[in-house]
Amino acid sequence: MLIKQLVKGMCILYCTCFLNIHILHAQDLQDTLKLTLHEAEELFIKNNVQLIAQKYSIDSARAGIITARLFDNPQFNVATGFYNPVTSKFFDNTNGDREVSMQYSQLIKTAGKRNKAIQLAKTGVALTEYQFSDLIRTLGYTLRNDFYNIYYLQQTQKVYDIEINSLHTTDTAYAAQLVKGNVSDIDLVRIQSQEYTLQAELVTLQNSIDDVQSEFKLLLRAKAIVYIVPEVDDLPQDKLSLLNIPYQALVDSAYQNRFDLKIAQANVTFNQQNLVLQKALAVPDLNIDLGYDRLGSYVKDYNSVGVDFPLPFFNRNQGYIKQAKIGVQSSKKQLEGAQDAVESQVANAYLGAVRAEKLLNSFDPKFQNNIDFLIGEVTKNFKAHNISLLEFTDFYDAYKQNVVQLNNLRYNRMSQLEQLNFTTGTRIFNK
Repeated sequence: MLIKQLVKGMCILYCTCFLNIHILHAQDLQDTLKLTLHEAEELFIKNNVQLIAQKYSIDSARAGIITARLFDNPQFNVATGFYNPVTSKFFDNTNGDREVSMQYSQLIKTAGKRNKAIQLAKTGVALTEYQFSDLIRTLGYTLRNDFYNIYYLQQTQKVYDIEINSLHTTDTAYAAQLVKGNVSDIDLVRIQSQEYTLQAELVTLQNSIDDVQSEFKLLLRAKAIVYIVPEVDDLPQDKLSLLNIPYQALVDSAYQNRFDLKIAQANVTFNQQNLVLQKALAVPDLNIDLGYDRLGSYVKDYNSVGVDFPLPFFNRNQGYIKQAKIGVQSSKKQLEGAQDAVESQVANAYLGAVRAEKLLNSFDPKFQNNIDFLIGEVTKNFKAHNISLLEFTDFYDAYKQNVVQLNNLRYNRMSQLEQLNFTTGTRIFNK
């Protein structure tokens, strides 16, 4: 009696869980967005907030070149008598003898400061552009990795859906046979236990998919309610063996195409140009003055020309020059560190990709088709009572584990190849 009550309660729980899962699937289908990798990358370039913000930084840096090219504005002043104490008049122009003086001054920069500032600003623009490209490289890697992660997780989800639906059909048949007394309560409980276990694993899997989808949709700036379904028609990495590509070619590609390395190189150039500019700033600039005074000098309508400049006795820009020298030394060390990091990252990614390729290649290409065929045959034989319930559930469990492992291996290989693309800065694989 107790076993029958337990079976009845588990049946009710099962129906509730199964209904909820199908409701979730129905909700997902209402807002499904199917995307190829190319389409996803186009949306990423167009909509990603971080990329848009970085583009503004490039425009801001280019405005710095405009500023560096501008010449200093001239200075002009004019003065006249305000109050005449003799006549007690303001702005007195008695007999047309009103005092007026004027002066014009123009700063002339020496030592090529303007051109040096322009070159420094141009290097600043190059730095910002490299930062933008490196941001695309970094976020693009995340985008592509998430794309394939979602794809293979969804392939695994299909396995769970097939197995749960099959067990549900078997469970329904057993429940009917239980009423007729043809099967035992224990057999029905065993099938339902297997089904509930799969449903719990499926929920965990769906949560993992949702987590990756959340990050992926942020990159695309897609609506939060959308359910992304990656479309992968062909996997080009299957046509290109990593073992056929020389390792040194990958290292050379990284040195040529890694934008974080170009940033480090540009930083060295920027600091060297800044040192040159700071040394130039130690050279005094000239002021050319033109003056006119109507009545205030030793002759009427006095005019003059003059030059003035500071004497560099105390301030010769020593502090900023020292800082610039330190900046050059520091940036050179950072460049060396970036070069070491590039070689280390390429080596690590290469070894990981080789291991993933060898492991996946060790599987029989027909394994997936064979195991899919066998699961159908096992189900037929179980319904025909040719195999026991224990054999049936054991094979289903083995089927699920093998397919899940195979999908994990496929994703791991794709992820390692994307990591290699990321570390070399080149779309060698999955173009």
